[in-house]
Amino acid sequence: MTQTDTDAKPEKERKRRTGPVTFTKQVVAELRKVRWPTQRELVTYTIVVIVFVLVMIGYVSLLNFGFGEGVTWLYGLVGPAA
Repeated sequence: MTQTDTDAKPEKERKRRTGPVTFTKQVVAELRKVRWPTQRELVTYTIVVIVFVLVMIGYVSLLNFGFGEGVTWLYGLVGPAA
């Protein structure tokens, strides 16, 4: 029978925590690897997000209005007769 990862004995040694200086150096090194968007890409992405949010606001508003009217109509049917 072969040994799998679940059968392996857990390491008893705890990993040492990284100090703040080393952590900061690692963060800066990772940020240098990032491909930052150009200004044109940033404007395009911003417009796409704003349009999407506006569409979602319209969709949720229509659902809210529809359900509100539906509940009002339903309470009119089952409520006390005026």
